[in-house]
This record gives sequence, structure tokens and C-alpha cells, in this order.
Amino acid sequence: MEPTMEQRLAARQPDGRTALAMHQEWRNLLFLHWRVEPELLQPTLPAGLHIDTHDGSAWLAIVPFFMANVRPRGFPALPFFSNFLELNVRTYVHDDKGVPGVWFYSLDCNRALAVKIGRDKFKLPYCHARMKAAVTDDIQYTCRRDEKYGGTPPGDFRLSVYRYRGTGEKRIAEPGSLEFFLLERYYLFAGNNGTLCRGQVAHEPYAVKDAAVETFDTIPICLDDLPLPSTPPDHQCYSDGVKVDVYALQ
Repeated sequence: MEPTMEQRLAARQPDGRTALAMHQEWRNLLFLHWRVEPELLQPTLPAGLHIDTHDGSAWLAIVPFFMANVRPRGFPALPFFSNFLELNVRTYVHDDKGVPGVWFYSLDCNRALAVKIGRDKFKLPYCHARMKAAVTDDIQYTCRRDEKYGGTPPGDFRLSVYRYRGTGEKRIAEPGSLEFFLLERYYLFAGNNGTLCRGQVAHEPYAVKDAAVETFDTIPICLDDLPLPSTPPDHQCYSDGVKVDVYALQ
């Protein structure tokens, strides 16, 4: 069943099914999106998930960003754990009941403990990577996934480079728009020993700007053995960030 607009809007509010697990901040996000034929991505999903489409297209995304003040509920942020980098490759899905969400193919991260927690507790395909980022007039961001987590790289070349900044006025995505479809995602799906799990996050809708992107890479998509885009992104935008509540899997 395709998600209704009522279901997409309702996902913004915590559904009360599980306890609050963590607090996080997501900062300096770049969203790069490519149109993909749904038939190419559906076979990559587990049973019970279906590609979510907008105007007949599936969407594949690369999202590099900064994680800040990550902490379990009831605990303070800690310097050696709470701040790190993350880059995810994802697509947009819904379950049999029409609940819309995100399916992650990989989540590169430069904090080993965060990788372990993400894999063990949230059943997500976290990969340890060597990553660096600097914020000046623009954001310079690099990622090299560790060999043990690689898919099929182009030779031995694994370094992804992104240089970007936000430009123009901030905006909130209008319900029904492409940006609403791409950005307004509050559920994630994950595999757990063959069982499909669902988790929820809660945050204010993204305030986004146009993204001026001087450099981007599709290497993470290649490493995940996914259809490799041959064109520039079909959609790109930037957000300064949001504060996020993360709920336990169900």
C-alpha cells in the first residue's frame, strides 16, 4: 500500500511505540539525490519493504554530514564519543502498511564505538572509515571506507571528496513537493536476523537552502554495489542542521 499524505505527515510525531533512546544533532548536511528506475532498487530490499516513488521514480541519495552531541537519554555528551562524521547511502521505502521511511545501504563513520553501537543495537550497516572535514567559507569533506567494509571499488580508489556550501534563502518543504518526499523521513528500517525492524526519529522539518557543490563523488554508491549514476545529481540541497530524538527499534 502506497503511503498516504496523512501517513507522511503523521510520521513527524513520535508514535509512542518505543522509548526514547538517544539525543543527537545533525549539522552541515548535504543531500545529493539521483533518479533511479524502481526496478533496479527493489531487488536490493528485504521482504516487506517496497520502493517509495515520486512521479514514478525511485531515488538514491548520498548524505555527508556532522554528528554532534550524540548521547544516550539521561547522559551528557562526551568529547571522545559524541562528535564525529557520518556519510550515508540510502533510498526511500515504505512497508506493507504504507509507513514511509529510509533504507540505508551503508553508513560510513569515523568513530569505532559509534560503528559498533549502530551495528549491534540499531542493526544498521555502519562501516568504519577515515574521514576529515573542515568548515570555512565552504565545507570540505573526505571519506575513505576501510577495506573490510568495501564492496566492489573502482580499482583501489576509495577516497570520496565533497566540497559544498549552502546558498540563498532557507525554506521548508511543502507537503506533496519533491523536497518533502525526499527530506521528510522520520522512520528507518533495519534488518535483524531476517526480521524487519523499524525505528523512529523526531526533529523539526529541515530548513534547507540550495547547495553549491564544487566537488562530489559517487564512490560510496559503487562500494555498495548499486547502480552507479552517470549524471550529476538530479536534486541537491543543504541544511545547517536539526536536533534529533532517536527512539528504540521495534
